[in-house]
Amino acid sequence: MSKKVCVVTGSSSGIGASTARLYASRGWDVVVNFSRDPAPAEAVAAECRALGAEVLVVKADVAVNEDCVRLAAEVQARFGRADVLVNNAGTTKFVGLKDLDGLEAEDFHRIYSVNVVGAYQMIRALAPLLKQNPGAGIVNISSVASMMGVGSSIAYMASKGALNAMTVGLARALGPEIRVNAVAPGLVETPWLQNGLGEARYAASVQGYKARAALESVLSPEDVADAAWWLGAGAAKTTGEVLLVDAGLRITKA
Repeated sequence: MSKKVCVVTGSSSGIGASTARLYASRGWDVVVNFSRDPAPAEAVAAECRALGAEVLVVKADVAVNEDCVRLAAEVQARFGRADVLVNNAGTTKFVGLKDLDGLEAEDFHRIYSVNVVGAYQMIRALAPLLKQNPGAGIVNISSVASMMGVGSSIAYMASKGALNAMTVGLARALGPEIRVNAVAPGLVETPWLQNGLGEARYAASVQGYKARAALESVLSPEDVADAAWWLGAGAAKTTGEVLLVDAGLRITKA
């Protein structure tokens, strides 16, 4: 019997890379996706192969439907199956909450095209393969920003709120064959966030987060990958849920 297969979009770094490595370490084959630079994706693939996984590396922009369809066809050709899809690919624009002039319609369109439309297109493209395997799961990587009105920009917050709503709708549409859930992480320590905020703002954000969170900590990519593993490979009777993984930011310290 062939090994199970996990497809992770945006998996050349950060949460996506950690998720691919975790599935590989637990006996799955994986699909590593990137949209621009192949070198980091190939490095992640090499790590997954060292863990015993067969790895398919695919360049695809999830905002382009033809790329999503092609990615699904490549998965079919290589593995003949898909058991879990983790929609991790995402983008943003770093704009202060009160700077309403810092966002244009084009920014919303670009962010939604990846964070919402891209996730939908990937689900649509892979659904026929996923439906063939009992217990198949989809995990959308959302954000605490969708619930608390904090984050890199209003456009990003709104896109993740839309992703949450889509998660629930697709859980209804694709059940009982496919479970659809989301993970909503808090502040995750990644170079992407540090580069976006700048060193000083990033340090202040981490300090402020720890001061408010009940667990007095921020998250690592591995923390989010762990949740994506449970919702994808386990959680047999869980669908339509948005799992908050925020070290207790939402409940705050006593």
